Amino acid sequence: MSIVLGLTGSIGMGKSTVAAMFRAQGIPVFDADAEVRQMQGPGGALLLQIEALHPGVTGPGGVDRARLGGIVMHDSAALLRLEALIHPAVERSRRAFLRRYRASPLVVVDVPLLFEKGGWRRVDLIAVVSAPAWRQNRRVLGRPGMIWKRLKRIRSLQIPDSQKRRRADFVIPTGGTIQATRAVVRRVIAACMGRDIVR
Repeated sequence: MSIVLGLTGSIGMGKSTVAAMFRAQGIPVFDADAEVRQMQGPGGALLLQIEALHPGVTGPGGVDRARLGGIVMHDSAALLRLEALIHPAVERSRRAFLRRYRASPLVVVDVPLLFEKGGWRRVDLIAVVSAPAWRQNRRVLGRPGMIWKRLKRIRSLQIPDSQKRRRADFVIPTGGTIQATRAVVRRVIAACMGRDIVR
């Protein structure tokens, strides 16, 4: 049975880059965000349900994510209803992934809200991707359509980086060079492979 490493980190910390590093080392990675994008994309499994919740947010290209985000970002009840639809679907995909790679000694489950939504209970070890706040701000505010007010709102929905680091088995820094981060990823893989997890 695989050791399941939960990979998480706040917005703009470089988690996608780190996930790609795990893949490059031959480690299977489940990407929760990618699953959601597929479910919300053209012909996605959740389009009809999302349209029923929020008429007008879907079209031939799938969900208008900017429009949907604008609705739920400032409406907690709407956000909870959307999450109640999405999270069970992602969980089914995660279980299918784990079955598919059950023979792999290590798999990575990449979940942005691992702590916030209780996913930490379903992994064996946790790696948090972290960078200095100034670098996080520069990365996020450089994204199209991102403004400081929206970043603050997103942060309010996430556990602070300092708390995530304290709860992690591993911290993967992304504030330095790519080579330094890649070296830490390799050490994390070696450490995970050397552990016998008591279930």
